[in-house]
Amino acid sequence: MAATSHSTLVNFIFELANKLRGPYKPAQYRRVMLPLIVLRRLDLVLEPTKAAVLAKHKELEARGMKRELQHAALVKAAGQPFYNLSKYTFKTLLADHEHLAQNLVTYINGFSSVVREVFQRFEFEKEIPKLEDVNRLYLILQDFVSPDINLHPDVLPPWQMGYVFEELIRRFNEQANEEAGDHFTPREVIRLMAALTYTHDKDVTSGKAVSRTVYDPTCGTGGMLSVSEEYTREINPKINLELFGQDYNPESWAICCADMLIKNEPVSHIAFGDVLGDGKSFDGHPRERFHYMLANPPFGVKWEPQKKTVEEEYTKLGFDGRFGPGLPRINEGSLLFLLHMLSKMHPSPSKGGDGSKIAVVFNGSPLFAGEPGPSESNIRRWIIENDLLDAIVALPDQLFYNTGINTYIWLVSNRKPDYRQGKVQLIDATRHYVKMKKSQGNKRNEIGDGLDGRPDHIADIVRLYDENKDGGTSRVLVDGKMKELVCSKLFDNRDFGYLRLTVERPLRLNFQASPERLARVSEASEFKKLATSKKKHGSEAFREEIAAGEKEQARILAALGKLDAAKLVRNRDDFSATVKATCKGAGVKLSGLMLKAILAALAERDPTADICTLPSGKPEPDAELRDTELVQLPPTVPLPLPLLYTKDADNTDLLTLVQPHLAAHFAREVLPHWPDAWPDYTKTKLGYEIPVSRHFYTYEPPRELSDIEADIKGLEGEILDMLKEVAV
Repeated sequence: MAATSHSTLVNFIFELANKLRGPYKPAQYRRVMLPLIVLRRLDLVLEPTKAAVLAKHKELEARGMKRELQHAALVKAAGQPFYNLSKYTFKTLLADHEHLAQNLVTYINGFSSVVREVFQRFEFEKEIPKLEDVNRLYLILQDFVSPDINLHPDVLPPWQMGYVFEELIRRFNEQANEEAGDHFTPREVIRLMAALTYTHDKDVTSGKAVSRTVYDPTCGTGGMLSVSEEYTREINPKINLELFGQDYNPESWAICCADMLIKNEPVSHIAFGDVLGDGKSFDGHPRERFHYMLANPPFGVKWEPQKKTVEEEYTKLGFDGRFGPGLPRINEGSLLFLLHMLSKMHPSPSKGGDGSKIAVVFNGSPLFAGEPGPSESNIRRWIIENDLLDAIVALPDQLFYNTGINTYIWLVSNRKPDYRQGKVQLIDATRHYVKMKKSQGNKRNEIGDGLDGRPDHIADIVRLYDENKDGGTSRVLVDGKMKELVCSKLFDNRDFGYLRLTVERPLRLNFQASPERLARVSEASEFKKLATSKKKHGSEAFREEIAAGEKEQARILAALGKLDAAKLVRNRDDFSATVKATCKGAGVKLSGLMLKAILAALAERDPTADICTLPSGKPEPDAELRDTELVQLPPTVPLPLPLLYTKDADNTDLLTLVQPHLAAHFAREVLPHWPDAWPDYTKTKLGYEIPVSRHFYTYEPPRELSDIEADIKGLEGEILDMLKEVAV
């Protein structure tokens, strides 16, 4: 019986893989099973034309044609963009049990160059001698030709095969107590991303014969490309799609390339290497621009290996490179992938181009992380102020295989319809899910697709997006009941910008020469420095310098001891004058740093004390009382704002625009509470954040105390009843 469902096939292959137990650890099963799955799929595709290929090769050899010139004819004979010139197939390999390992290597080397490159990434030839030595090679290959397993693409299309690969990897790693990886995106999430991506492309949705390019810079095994292609062909069979991708994992890259071969897609479109650049690899499609880009880049991952390459590009190229708006923190590099994708956009229609649209999955960090300035905040700012952010969809939790956290789809476009320009739509789809009958890792929920009696959450989310209503609603399940909730809100671009205004309050100190405070003088670093020496340790000069320092310390403490220990002084200038006069009278000359250290040791904050002033006569700010106010951008300020993105940016132009607005806010919101406060406009920072959850928060009043008390009494009664049963 041919295994057609991916779940059946996964279970079959997983049981087959268990035959490797002993010589291989569970996490190592993939080294054998994944390349063999690919090899068997290629074998099945070539099987019908095997004889024709060998005959054509024999004919061309007899005519003296060089091997490199035979490629076109052999591809035509195979009916595929690849072929195999060995005499073997999977089935005939098993006939020579004694030389199986040697013949298998010959078989793999008989493929055309593109397939050989795929298998070099797998490094499968290293495993063949080991499998032979432990008597597992024949055992495993025999099962792959069993009628119980059918890996032919006609039976198991590439998008479904992607499910198999990723589920196998997840289960292999789960047994080894390892994470599943960062490249697994549930198929319903990809279909949702594709549906949202194509919603406003009328040429695609109308069924016209159009050409589009699709790109995934973190393509993994190719799931995002395959599923989005499948979805697109469902809505438009006439579309001509070119798929492009890149990945740095050799195994994932090889799997993706194998499926591209089977689909007769150019393998050259799948680049190998780190798209951010790790000193060895870089953008695999430097001159390409793409109509659509879909990605689930790794999040919560440090970009330290790429730090040197990324920072060099940022410093040298600025906005002529990919990272002009800024760099995120070193422990969260997901926004770097978005910046990379933005650099791959076609020019917008207003500039004579086709424009592009991006759908990318992030966790919550890119929404709000990063201080105002050249960090995540400036990246958000650049995207929003240039009207590239179209919408953000908050997804349900427990949706991904290797994490249960909340995730979000960002839709970024430079071809927004007129009615969406200048706006950002937020969609709350956190309740658009159904519970899975059986969990898969951390994945316990899935977005309904309308099949098998499930609600069509994908269609509902796309409806919300397409309607573009502020206050758009959906009927969703809440606490076991269907409710109509607001799930869509619209905002102006400027609504996500804010000004961080620094508010200063004056330093107020009292002073006293009490024994407790005098003890602090001895602990001051400036005071301790007196009894130190840079002379050679233990030398006569060293001992003399230490002794002189200790003598000076004693003189200072003796002079300070003459101050009135009971007197509390609430003016720093008055107390400072008293200290200097007392020490001078005792023959002690204080340096400016020593006087500052003494005053700091004898001081305590006192809201009733006089304000401490600077030499200029202005109040000295108290760092401990310093606060900030987040002030929304005024509606009168045009976007984009005239402020550079670098950390040494000049705030002059910004302050000219916003200072009246900040002054009004300060007078209205701060002065009534802190009459002695003042704003420091020079420290004003511009920031951007997207607080999705806050905008959809609904206040739920706490339960009545009487209801809680009744529940507690009920539980106490149940416990007492159970204790009585135990006692009996």
